[in-house]
Amino acid sequence: MCWPLVDEPKASAQHSGKAALCVRAFAACLRLYIKRGPTFGSYRSVCERGREAAERDMSQYSGKIKFYEGRCFTGRCLEVYGDCDNFQDRGFMNRVNSIRVESGAWICYDHPDFRGQQYMLERGEYPEFQRWNSHNDHMGSCRPIRMHGEHYRMELFEGCNYSGQCMELCDDCPFLQSRGFNPNCVNSIRVFGDGAWVMYEEPNFRGRMYIVERGNYCSHNEWQAQNPHIQSIRRVVNYF
Repeated sequence: MCWPLVDEPKASAQHSGKAALCVRAFAACLRLYIKRGPTFGSYRSVCERGREAAERDMSQYSGKIKFYEGRCFTGRCLEVYGDCDNFQDRGFMNRVNSIRVESGAWICYDHPDFRGQQYMLERGEYPEFQRWNSHNDHMGSCRPIRMHGEHYRMELFEGCNYSGQCMELCDDCPFLQSRGFNPNCVNSIRVFGDGAWVMYEEPNFRGRMYIVERGNYCSHNEWQAQNPHIQSIRRVVNYF
């Protein structure tokens, strides 16, 4: 089997850079496997070492988060540096009672495959699950926010497919009706700029939350909401 090697990426090519890091990390382990033979371990262990090395290199782009089974950072620990679609695939049960976010901003989900209720975790310590506004210790997957923003802008629409009353936001809003957005229903949005946003079902940044990054969302189903009720919105600003 032949694995392609890529040139050093330019600083602006973020996704190409991540791919290059993965290829280089895996290629380094594969060369050691070929050189040392069986004494270096099984082919599967080589792949695992390559994945771990790639994740460590990618942490400079994505951040680092630690999940603990027990409260106050006790019990078994799972370190994640990038997308993780199923904690159980890493040998970690879907029970999380405390979290340390060492860098980056993260979307965590209470089900695998980036499904279920969403939680926004920014840099800091969360000694118990109530600190991230959860009612239980279920956690199944996570991914980092990759839009590290300085320019924030979004448009909210009352109706689906960008119809009805429209309001533009460039900063945090603890209560949409105070800005003149009469309905408490947001059925479609457009996110511009390079920053991510957290939308809440209740005023003052409370209740169930949904995280959106740059793109078009023609209905509330596209941000995995069961209903269109949104009453407060804030920017994600605490990345590193």
